[in-house]
Amino acid sequence: MSAGDWADQALAGVMERVRTTQDQVGDRFPLYAGPEDGVWRTTGRGSWTGGFWAGLLWLRARRTGAPADRKAAADRTARLAPWAEADTAARGLILWYPTALAGDDPAAAALRERAARAALRDRDRGLGIVPWGDAFGGPRLRARADGVPGMVPLLAAADPAAAAGHLHRHLDLCLAGGGEPRPAWRFDEARTRWLPCEDPRPGWSRGRAWLLLAVADALLRPEVAAQEPGRLTAAARHLLALDGVLAGPLVPPDGADAPRGPLDTSAAAITAVALLKLARLPEDWSRACAYRGVAILSRLAEGHLTQGGDGRPAGMLLDGCYDAAEGLAERHELIWGDFFLALGLASLNGLVDLTRV
Repeated sequence: MSAGDWADQALAGVMERVRTTQDQVGDRFPLYAGPEDGVWRTTGRGSWTGGFWAGLLWLRARRTGAPADRKAAADRTARLAPWAEADTAARGLILWYPTALAGDDPAAAALRERAARAALRDRDRGLGIVPWGDAFGGPRLRARADGVPGMVPLLAAADPAAAAGHLHRHLDLCLAGGGEPRPAWRFDEARTRWLPCEDPRPGWSRGRAWLLLAVADALLRPEVAAQEPGRLTAAARHLLALDGVLAGPLVPPDGADAPRGPLDTSAAAITAVALLKLARLPEDWSRACAYRGVAILSRLAEGHLTQGGDGRPAGMLLDGCYDAAEGLAERHELIWGDFFLALGLASLNGLVDLTRV
């Protein structure tokens, strides 16, 4: 079987899962599903993951070309509009991916522009970032690794320098000291300094994956990369050198400090997409990134994707870890894991240009 064959079959399975998910969740947004039965835990507004469900619907619409599928994707994207002005840097995750995949849809383009303007307005110039915000509770002035992907390309359309500044400040914090990234920080206004947060902890596999994805996005945008190109390249090399990125397990544990703990296939899928993006750059890492990205996708498709016929729907990407610290959904299907697996697979058969998403 050629690489195209297995990738097409795996993508067909994930797209079939989009159909069964749509039938199950109705007007709600899926978060995570149990590995035994594929029943989704849902939310009414989408939370920070709503854009990945809308993004999967857009991928299906691209694949089928059916007007009904395009309408379903457009309608679900429109439901995310209230997040444009929400106080959270997670707006990048929520609004970039579905609107970028929507192609020439004018409503999606307008929503993306609105979100970019709002994010730029909410940028704290003194701190140099769009803060994590208080939309999901907790202190507002935080910098988190998951507040960078999506936000970089979203901001880039409005102000490339602001996009670069947002990323570089996060890299300053998260990569300080070398070694494993420390993915979350809070700003202590009384002491006017950044302090590390205990959760998520250093070694969080999804944290390093989010950072790698954000760096790849910045390097693929000349207007952003031109701000400090040497630092971005150095950051990419730092992240690529971490165990489990270009070498080591194709599917990492959720935490580097718990190698026998739960895996996180969603971190692997995000990493694969980031690597395939980096492979499109004229750097000495491009061949290794391309090989590793495809190898990760192949392992996910072969070893962690349900085939159906065993009481579970086909196309579930299992062994994702939502939150190990809370013991929440540690071996489950995660909607963003499904999305990044589908995005990576779609790039292999030319359905998606990763330099534009």
